[in-house]
Amino acid sequence: MVLRTDGTNCDRETFHAFALAGGEPRMVHINQLRAGEEKLADYHILVIPGGFSYGDDVHSGKILAVELTSFLQEQLQEFVDAGKPVLGICNGFQVLVRTGLLPAARMGEIRAALIANDSGRFECRWVNLRVEDTRCVFTRGLAGRVLNLPVAHGEGKFYTGEDTLQEIEQAGQVVFRYAGPGGEPTGDYPQNPNGSLNAIAGICDPAGRVLGLMPHPERFVERTQHPNWRRHIFSEPLGLAIFKNGVDYARQI
Repeated sequence: MVLRTDGTNCDRETFHAFALAGGEPRMVHINQLRAGEEKLADYHILVIPGGFSYGDDVHSGKILAVELTSFLQEQLQEFVDAGKPVLGICNGFQVLVRTGLLPAARMGEIRAALIANDSGRFECRWVNLRVEDTRCVFTRGLAGRVLNLPVAHGEGKFYTGEDTLQEIEQAGQVVFRYAGPGGEPTGDYPQNPNGSLNAIAGICDPAGRVLGLMPHPERFVERTQHPNWRRHIFSEPLGLAIFKNGVDYARQI
């Protein structure tokens, strides 16, 4: 299920990515869930794509997060408890931390945020990401690799308290880190486009089935989408691997 609402604008790209990965995606508007026309339980993967849900009024992702926790909390919690994977990309990541599904998988408990970039402006460029060795189902077989993916956000700085930061680090929940040319994590701008603590670009829940990341893997699922594709710098669209892993995992449930 690719969840849509007012302001979502990366839903078609995400739909295309799951189709290329061998899935059978379907667009579902949140009003269909609220009206009972659709049920989360009928699907195997939930993805909240990028965009500016409800114009990012009040705070990026907050209104959609409130809508999910107010009207669909039971369905969403049952979906997660059933072991089904959830993916949040950019605005979707912002929504997941606002629901509490990240980092602790406890709805209603907000322990982190994605705040305004240190640069004070919208950042749109390709960045390097180091994939950490975690239990995340979306990155199986990718640990240690460096992915090149685009970012496009104004509020992407991962921020949390020292205790929570230490907790997610010790639990191995950091899935992606912004990296320099050699693949080492970096806090330096522009390789780290927003100033995220510990160079964090994406995290998962303790079980590894809920993933949120700020970069856009759906924008690199075909080789020709990369700006340097003619130079064959990247021989394969590594963004696609994230969606393939999600589809493969869902088929085993």
